[in-house]
Amino acid sequence: MQDLVAALEKNNANVGAGYIEQSGSQYLIRVPGQAANERDLSGIIVAFRQNTPIRVADVADVEIGSEVRNGAATKDGREVVLGTIFMLVGENASDVSNSVAARLEEVNKSLPGGVTVNTVYDRSKLVAATVRTVEKNLAEGALLVIVVLFLLLGNLRAALITAAVIPLSFLMTITGMVAWDISGNLMSLGALDFGLIVDGAVIIVENCLRRFGEAQHRLGRLLTRDERFSLAETAAAEVVRPSMFGVAIIAIVYLPIFALEGVEGKTFHPMAFTVVLALTAAAILSLTLVPAAVATFDTGRVKEKENRLMRVAGERYRPLLDGALDARKTVVAGAAVLVVLTGLAATRLGSEFIPNLDEGDIAMHALRIPGTSLTQAVAMQSALERRIKQFPEVQQVFAKIGTADVATEAVPPSVADTFIIMKPRADWPNPRKPKAQLVAELDTAVQQVPGSRYEFIQPIQMRFNELIAGVRSDVAVRVYGDDLDELARLADEVTKVTAAVEGSEDAQAEQVTGLPFIQIVPNRVQLTQLGLNVADVQNVVATATGGQEAGQIFEGDRRFDIVVRLPENLRQDATVLQRLPIPLPNGAGTVPLSEVATIERTTGPNQISREDGKRRAVVTTNVRGRDLGSFIGELKAKIGSEVDMPPGYWIDYGGTFEQLQSATARLQIVVPLALLLIFGLLVMVAGADSRAERLPFGS
Repeated sequence: MQDLVAALEKNNANVGAGYIEQSGSQYLIRVPGQAANERDLSGIIVAFRQNTPIRVADVADVEIGSEVRNGAATKDGREVVLGTIFMLVGENASDVSNSVAARLEEVNKSLPGGVTVNTVYDRSKLVAATVRTVEKNLAEGALLVIVVLFLLLGNLRAALITAAVIPLSFLMTITGMVAWDISGNLMSLGALDFGLIVDGAVIIVENCLRRFGEAQHRLGRLLTRDERFSLAETAAAEVVRPSMFGVAIIAIVYLPIFALEGVEGKTFHPMAFTVVLALTAAAILSLTLVPAAVATFDTGRVKEKENRLMRVAGERYRPLLDGALDARKTVVAGAAVLVVLTGLAATRLGSEFIPNLDEGDIAMHALRIPGTSLTQAVAMQSALERRIKQFPEVQQVFAKIGTADVATEAVPPSVADTFIIMKPRADWPNPRKPKAQLVAELDTAVQQVPGSRYEFIQPIQMRFNELIAGVRSDVAVRVYGDDLDELARLADEVTKVTAAVEGSEDAQAEQVTGLPFIQIVPNRVQLTQLGLNVADVQNVVATATGGQEAGQIFEGDRRFDIVVRLPENLRQDATVLQRLPIPLPNGAGTVPLSEVATIERTTGPNQISREDGKRRAVVTTNVRGRDLGSFIGELKAKIGSEVDMPPGYWIDYGGTFEQLQSATARLQIVVPLALLLIFGLLVMVAGADSRAERLPFGS
């Protein structure tokens, strides 16, 4: 076999031989020798026997074949070709998805008849749905705030001026987001509160109107332009301190978020930046645009009395206020009790890193017995998809099995990522059916397809978990040690304990052992007697069954590897290995592989994972119907009491819980500092107000 590889490598190349000069011209000398097709490869001479050339065609079949497959893709129970689009870092998901869709339309035009490219999963649909939700909520929130302003201010022009702060501050916020590359998403835009945005403007507008009304009553006439501008300046200056302090206090509330780092920082920083930008823009508009607009446009008579709604509210509030002042000790004591009770209740609150968002679609991880062949895995996956497709809520099912050509994930054929794409809820038989109920029904149904273990999650959530902690589930219990069999035993114990904890779903241990092997153990004594090395045996076996590359052949701008290996029918024949000829030194003939090695069937490690300098096995689970923090607390207590860890073995916990711990550790330091800073600002405001000259009540 090595002679065959060497012959192909040496006789499949173009050679340059310098140049010569003739008649004043320089001619490059080139000797093309690259094979163009199977016939050229067949004619390459491998050796001579009694002056007779032995060609490649005399000892091998030269044909167009295929690589040894390590993966496959299926859709709705049949095998397909699946491609994945990778987005570059920093790109816009919606723009990339739209561009890909446009390009796929062009690709479909160039495909042969009967072949089409269809999109099976498009993340931009979820992005668009999220953006639509944010837009709807923002529009409704802004409209509600504007209606309240009209009802409470009692002045149409003043209400319009105050309401104008909302779109203008939003435009300024968007400008800042573009300048600082802050994405508009559910976290960032969803955090905007238009009530907070117009708070400062309302204070300034109300004080301006009060001053206008007082001046008109005192003078008995409408105000001149200069008088309005002078009063607006004075009125704005009177309330600028509480207005700005209010904005500062709200901004400080978001200060702890800026202390977050890593994944948690990337997740929550856009929200804090957006809110602070919006508050800053609103504060600038409140101090500049609002007083000028009130002085410019509010030229009519300003009523001193309150509108009917405020008058009714005041009449209802005054008895409550009088009662609270009369029973001030009781009210203060009640407030203190509420604070204590709230503090006690806070200790029993659950904790999550990020709440689960319903993506609509479902991802299912199918784990089969280690060593499951690709052919068997495709058959099992096809049966599984046909069962899932029977659900009326399911639009389509597709799966990635094993490792793709671009090996972004090196997984065996026994592992399949299954994506269940749902129909719009309006097309469900029962549109109100909870998704959790559907997942439970799917879980019951797939258990009827034997040979696999399953865990349910969501497509983006699965990738998010994997990027954070290297596992696809919410929680990972990592067992560290040296011996794989002991790790597997401990992992099984941890799995049993984990599955018994309330809220645990799809608990399972990583498959670290049980992979079937055909192991060829060289007999070093026999090899030495025959003058062979272990490498001589290894090279022949590797070439015969795995294949060895022996150059390339080109067809236009396409290139194809030339691979030497046994035909597929011989590769699958277990007895061929025993007869595989191993060449002896100096052309002394060959010896069968079975004479110099022991061939045995055994099982070994399915995968060996290492972390922190030790081997590890991982137990994963998803958490449903319970918060992550309390689940981890109970899980730690149960594993600590029920699992006996030998010396040299230990356990730690991962998943999104790690980000929850990291964020909590930072917030425990920063939040008290932020509260202390807010308290200091409140003291400053109270001190300034106590020293300020006040007008009598009702003046």
